[in-house]
Amino acid sequence: QVQLVESGGGLVEAGGSLRLSCTASGRASSGYAMGWFRQAPGKEREFVAAISRSGFITYYADSVKGRFTISRDNAKITVYLQMNSLKPEDTAVYYCAADRDNIGAPTTSTKAYDYWGRGTQVTVSS
Repeated sequence: QVQLVESGGGLVEAGGSLRLSCTASGRASSGYAMGWFRQAPGKEREFVAAISRSGFITYYADSVKGRFTISRDNAKITVYLQMNSLKPEDTAVYYCAADRDNIGAPTTSTKAYDYWGRGTQVTVSS
């Protein structure tokens, strides 16, 4: 079983930055593709960014491309989401997820991910 714990959320003004972290338990989790998703009140959970097991392949939602950067440190079994130029519409609960079976390019579908964290709140004020 893999457990994921997110941290780094908070309240920030528009234009500001936050760095989210997701630490995974379990040695095997360092070999999983990882993703970040978010869910705003009244909306469905949506894809934000994903990174392959090696870290060489990354995908971003169009809404965050150029502002967010996903990275990973396999030695620390940690995935990061650097969020710059934040906008009020980025306000949501951000979830980290692990895709156990992925061996290539990461997927953007929530259905592909096997393990989920509990989420961290990000609030961007205007």
